[in-house]
Amino acid sequence: MRTVGVEEELLLVDPETGEPRALSAAVLARAARCEQAEQEPVFQKELHNQMVEFATHPQAGMGELGAEIVRIRAEAARHAKEAGCAVAALATSPLAVRPSVSIGRRYQWMAEQYRIATREQIVCGCHVHVSVGSDEEGVAVIDRIRPWLPVLTALSANSPFWQGKETGYSSYRNRVWLRWPSAGPTELFGSAEGYHRRVADMLATGTILDEKMVYFDARLSARWPTVEVRVADVCLHADTAVLLAMLVRGLVETAARDWEAGEKPVDHSVSLLRLADWRAARSGLTGDLVDPVTMRNAPAETVVRALLEHVEDALADCGDLERAREACAGLLRNGNGSQVQREVYERTGSLREVVTTCVRHTQA
Repeated sequence: MRTVGVEEELLLVDPETGEPRALSAAVLARAARCEQAEQEPVFQKELHNQMVEFATHPQAGMGELGAEIVRIRAEAARHAKEAGCAVAALATSPLAVRPSVSIGRRYQWMAEQYRIATREQIVCGCHVHVSVGSDEEGVAVIDRIRPWLPVLTALSANSPFWQGKETGYSSYRNRVWLRWPSAGPTELFGSAEGYHRRVADMLATGTILDEKMVYFDARLSARWPTVEVRVADVCLHADTAVLLAMLVRGLVETAARDWEAGEKPVDHSVSLLRLADWRAARSGLTGDLVDPVTMRNAPAETVVRALLEHVEDALADCGDLERAREACAGLLRNGNGSQVQREVYERTGSLREVVTTCVRHTQA
């Protein structure tokens, strides 16, 4: 069974006002004192001082993965409280913020190269890693999962507010993220050689610093033998992050099986994929999405059901099918993070209350 790991970026906020706080150094210092020296740190610095990131261990079981996400979120909340702030699984800050870029050669290079785009990239995502047997298998997977990735954006959407304003988008993080020059959907690579040649050509332009700045929607990890899917907002609830992990593993396994069977990937153009991406960011689960097969509008529930059917055999073989079905039904019934945020704002008229409510949901 393929293993899955999750990376989550969390926002640091004032527990009273809900405003972002640039306290990542203090939070990370407290975390470092609690981690064993021989272990790789769980928590990492991010681009902005108002954020922290954590990564789970690779897990085969979704129960174990979910328990680890809950545990690490709780640890992050404890370290943040000691530093005078709180953690919130929010993909953008509902309240206005003046981002503070972290110290370090890499981040300073980005600030100098990309200017305002760097300063505005205070967005929190969820990245899912799924193990693959080789780069060749990994690229075959990347080529075949492309049209399904916007559905993951819609499911995870958790960023309707930006700088104190309602954006009209369910995932405004998606729109901000695409300001990076290397971000977004990709054309077919065809082979591992084609993938690595494309990355080398991108590096040769001098526009990006290194391979880690290849921000494809799905990419080969520069560090681990995994395919890394990077389209999701950080999920408000840990259960949604687990659903995301189940679906990504299902997509990877389904694509690998299709590749082994000699089935060709669907050659949707990047232009169409970008439209599907935009529609998912705009609508989330409250309107139409673009069907990954027909590339025509369809209700969100229909498209989510198509995703489940597409990965049904892989989910069943991993023992995840019923859990994934129930989780998708729950999201369609109760709403994703974006809908939760909007409901709180409609009820209270307070973005501060949106943040403080989401702080509680982060630990639920």
